[in-house]
Amino acid sequence: MEKISKSLVSWASILDEKTREQAITTAKLPFIYPHIALMPDAHLGKGATVGSVIPSLGAVIPAAVGVDIGCGMIAVRTQFTKSDLPDDRATVREAIERAVPLSPGRYNTKVVATAEPRIAELIALAERAEFDPAQYAGNWALQLGTLGGGNHFIEISLDEDDTVWAFLHSGSRGVGNKIAQQHIAVATRLCRQWWIDLPDPDLAYLVEGTPEFRRYIAELKWAQHFALLNREEMMDRVIRQLGEWVGTPVSEAERINCHHNFTKREKHFGKEVWVSRKGAIEAAEGKLGLIPGSMGTASYIVEGRGFPPSLNSSPHGAGREYSRSAARRTFTHEQLREAMAGIEFRDSADFVDEIPQAYKPIDRVMTDAAELVTVRAVLRQIVNVKGQ
Repeated sequence: MEKISKSLVSWASILDEKTREQAITTAKLPFIYPHIALMPDAHLGKGATVGSVIPSLGAVIPAAVGVDIGCGMIAVRTQFTKSDLPDDRATVREAIERAVPLSPGRYNTKVVATAEPRIAELIALAERAEFDPAQYAGNWALQLGTLGGGNHFIEISLDEDDTVWAFLHSGSRGVGNKIAQQHIAVATRLCRQWWIDLPDPDLAYLVEGTPEFRRYIAELKWAQHFALLNREEMMDRVIRQLGEWVGTPVSEAERINCHHNFTKREKHFGKEVWVSRKGAIEAAEGKLGLIPGSMGTASYIVEGRGFPPSLNSSPHGAGREYSRSAARRTFTHEQLREAMAGIEFRDSADFVDEIPQAYKPIDRVMTDAAELVTVRAVLRQIVNVKGQ
């Protein structure tokens, strides 16, 4: 742990100067308490650093939660081992790609029967929160059970004992994005109205006790739950396809579902604070979590160690070293193929910006996180489905 300032601590051994300066700027805000915790995967973000844990007294920064509210991971440990799997891995990849709509703007064409109870749960939650999600996206129900793009993925992986896991990464899709954008705009307008001098316009915040704050928190909680149920719905479809491929229904031995873009109220260092984890998972003592690498490297099942200076948090992944545009300029389709050797994936130059070399080495990130989490299992993917 490096103490960069009295309000900023870091576990990132790889930290470029722009990211460091961004985190220092955020940590100077007057409502930060006790300090911002930079995770080992920290990298430059919009307003606030991706891979940061931001505790605040009486305020929340919507852009510090991010536009993909509730984005996170889900994993299922199955009863299968490697020896149970057929040789033709393209079959299961293509089946998953048919079962789960991929890429930005791709949604279900109708409400799938398995999604109906989850949609009913979200309708009831929205009614209690006194808002209609259709004001943000008329087709929000069709978005449930869809992956999205960018670094969202679905994978079939093996752990050290050759046990088969299903693993995926996604969030609150278009409806969550529009909710976030709306409240970022409201925070920006109010800070201008109140003549608040911000070091960065993207650090605009909402003040606890105001109607705007209450509205944001209510809709934020809904979007976080949408993201969690979205992952549940997709995972149900994935394990159904996995079971059909193997010829035996999946019997789940374990299911873990966790956010890494979210806000919740917690107690730290004697005070109740709003903790915004922007690219970080909760790692309270004994709490299970998921830390993926890039599309060609290891992922980790972890257990939190509840380390107080980290605000009970840990990294959420490898963290980018190259922006998407820089990665496309730097790496080639052939290098991507080499990095994905032995992994079944959709061979496309569109994924060059997701090449493992564009990210921090996940083993270095996990070494940096040694006092934050205990590793329970290391996964290596054998099938990869990307959402781009």
